[in-house]
This record gives sequence, structure tokens and C-alpha cells, in this order.
Amino acid sequence: MKFQFIEKSHARAVIAFVAQSDGEAVLTPPAVKLDKLCKGRLTKAVAAARFTGAPGKLLQVHAPSDQHELIVLVGLGESGKMDEAGLERAAAVGTKALLTSGIETAAVALAGWKKWAGPSHAARIAFGASLAAYRFDRYRTQLKSDQKPSLETIQIDVAAGAEAWPAYKALADGVYFARNLVNEPANVLHPEEFAKRLKELSLLGIEVEVLGEAQMAALGMHALLGVGLGSARQSQLVIMKWHGGGHEAPLALVGKGVCFDTGGISIKPSGGMEEMKGDMGGAAAIAGTMRAIAGRKAKANVIGLVGLVENMPDGMAQRPGDIVTSMSGQTIEILNTDAEGRLVLCDVMTYAQQKYSPKVMIDLATLTGAIIISLGHEYAGLFSNCDELSGKVIQAGIQSEEPVWRFPLTPAYHKLMDSSVADMKNVQKSGGGAGAGSITAAQFLQRFVQDGVKWAHLDIAGTAWKPTNEDPREPSWATGYGVRLLNRLIANAFEV
Repeated sequence: MKFQFIEKSHARAVIAFVAQSDGEAVLTPPAVKLDKLCKGRLTKAVAAARFTGAPGKLLQVHAPSDQHELIVLVGLGESGKMDEAGLERAAAVGTKALLTSGIETAAVALAGWKKWAGPSHAARIAFGASLAAYRFDRYRTQLKSDQKPSLETIQIDVAAGAEAWPAYKALADGVYFARNLVNEPANVLHPEEFAKRLKELSLLGIEVEVLGEAQMAALGMHALLGVGLGSARQSQLVIMKWHGGGHEAPLALVGKGVCFDTGGISIKPSGGMEEMKGDMGGAAAIAGTMRAIAGRKAKANVIGLVGLVENMPDGMAQRPGDIVTSMSGQTIEILNTDAEGRLVLCDVMTYAQQKYSPKVMIDLATLTGAIIISLGHEYAGLFSNCDELSGKVIQAGIQSEEPVWRFPLTPAYHKLMDSSVADMKNVQKSGGGAGAGSITAAQFLQRFVQDGVKWAHLDIAGTAWKPTNEDPREPSWATGYGVRLLNRLIANAFEV
């Protein structure tokens, strides 16, 4: 979709906003101007439909004047509580209403609204519209014409918005990139194909390096490699380096990239297993973040590392009871082959620390079903060894509307991962049913964090994809969660 920032639009379809005061609809200044052009028909339509301007609600007014075919009024809620995020969501609601309407060009009426007609507001509206316009139709060959998106261009009547738009566009591109990766079927997006797509980020100035199985074996990454033993596909480690901020120690971002997870020998139930094509949501978020910060030329040094594997049952597959040696030298007793993501992450985290000496390391992973039991699909779980870093992540989550909730890490949980035959086990209890599943998974990962490294782990199993979604900016499956949060965190805390 194209976005234009122009002084005056002649589009015959217009999105305008309506606020609330004491539960009653109040036309915003741009909507008042439209109402005058329509000889009061918008006011009459609002009254007739009992439209209150509640957040996320809309009213479509057809053929209100000779100049306009359609005006979409979108509610913002109480005027005293309005913010940029509300404008973003409202723009998304209006965009979705027009996406398959047959209309090709629409305008957003913003000019004349002194408080909310600045360049950043206009760009934020375009960002919300862009997120709402996302669709994954690559494999849909039988769509009828009225099911296909018709909306091609959105014009916003604040010309200065063009100045602020590039950074938001880069972020939207990163979110789209992450969503596309999560949406791809596993027969297409296997580890080698995933790595191939990440190599294309070099066009944005990102240095991309790919390590294959022989190189990882030479490094001693047998925890990661053990996960992929049952797959015909070669496991991969992809390193993406963005140098934008001088010579400071880089921020290391680590992502779990299990391109499909059957559970291995500890095989999952068949119901819902198709969703395991999205078990690389952490790696997708890291990839999308790298694309976003490179696109906006972030003044920060960031290294993104993703371990890409497939967890399949096979004659060569890892077995419960096996013991593997990680790159760190620590040994791991495998009680459950379906607790594989932590095995991937621990070796990638070790590689990141030994190779690049980061002061801060953050990993993202669709790690545990237990986090969904705890938080549903509303929050990601946050685990960290640093209060300061946790505070920054929480703040970025609030600002980006990708919220997190912090969980405890204590010696009492830590000892639950001790093994009687190895340095640790990969799950607390082989038969399942043990409590604190998300916490003990994080405690496992903490054993691979070197002294002096500030670390945070985000369990995004409930937020990387959602079965249903009421947020107009997100589709009903792959959300791209993590890209907006990490981009905001980098802007807040790591840019020079």
C-alpha cells in the first residue's frame, strides 16, 4: 500500500475521527469541516445511528455529497484520554473497513486539528493503516474479486508527515517481514530457506553470516544440533550484524527458530500441531527487528542471532534419556525432546557471548505452553537477571503496545533443573505435570548467561500468534510480536 502526505486530497472516500464527551459523539475539527461540505449529513447520520464515538467503533456514511462516495467515521473514545496510540488504532479500523470495499484511494482527514495534525501524528496514522492492511494471500488462488484488497493508496492531508514517515515505514516493513516468516508453511520455510531469506537483509547494510552443521559441530554446539538430528533438513545458525553506533559493545538479540516442532520422539498430540510452523516466532521477531533498525538507520550496534532447526521424529532423532554437551561445556540430560527450544537457545546464547562479548543479551522464544496458561495471549512473559533492564523492557512494551509481565527467578526454582546424571536436565519432570514450567525453562537458560551480562528472556508463545484477534492492527494469526517492542527498546536505551 502507498501512503501520500499532501496538503489536499481529492479522494472520494474519507476516514474521519469522532471523539466522545460524556458518552456523546463529538465531531473532531476535520470531521466538522466534512460535515459542512455534506450539509450536515454526518451529524444526522451520527444521531440516527446512535453512534457515540466509542473506541474502535465506526459508522459508514454512503454518498453524503457530490464530492464524496463514502465517509468512514471512526470512534476515538473520550477526548481527554486520546493519545497517538488511539489514533493509530482508529486509522487501522478505518483502513480495514475500506480494504476490500472496491475503493482504490482513500483520504484521512486530519488537517485543521491543531493538537493532532503534527508530522508525527500523521506518520503514526499511516503506520496504523499499514499494519491493518497486512494480508497473507500468497497461497490463496481462488479468491473472488470482492475478496481481494482494492485499497492501494491512502492520502493524509498533512504534508509534513512525509518527514516522520520513513522511520515508521521501516518499522512496518520489519513487522511485515516477521509476520510473513511465521505465516509460511514449514514445507517452504525450512532452516535453509529461512537462512536464505535472511541473507537478503544484506541489501539494507546488514552483515549476514550463516554457519552450517559442520561449523557448529566444530564449535561444540551439540545441544542445538541434537534437536535437528531427526530432520532431513540441515540446521543453521544465522548471525546478522548492524553497525550503526560507533564501537560500543553490541546488544545481542537471540531468537529461537524451530521451523517445525513435532516434539520429536516425545511427539505432540496431533490436534493443533499445524500451528507448530510458527515455533520460529522468536527468530522471526529478531529478523524483523534487524530489518526495521537497518531501514531507519538506527544509531546502535546490534547483533541478531537465530538458531534454525527442525524437530522431527526419525531413526536418528534424539531420545529421552540422552545426554548432550552444550557449547558452554555443560552437560544436559534430555528428559523430553519436546523441550527443544531451550537447547537451541543455550548454544546460540553461548556463541553470542563468546564471540561478541555483549553487555546486554535478550532472547525471544515461543518457549512454553505454560506461559499461555499464565498470561493468555495478552502479555509475553519477562524473565531477567537485571532490574534495570527489566524496567526498560517493560517501558518499551507499554510504549509499543506489546506488553510484558515479569516473573521471578530464584534459587528455589533454579535447583529444580538439577540432574542426578548430568549438570542439568532439560525439563523439571519427564512425565509432565510439574509446575512453574515457564520459570524453570528460564532458569535453564540463565545457566548459560555469563557473569556480568545483563540478560532478559521473553517467552512469546502466547503473543507470536493468536487464534483470534480484536486488535485492528493485527491479523488473526501471525502478529509479528516483538518487532515493535525491540525497536522501541533500542531507540530508548541503545542508540547513541
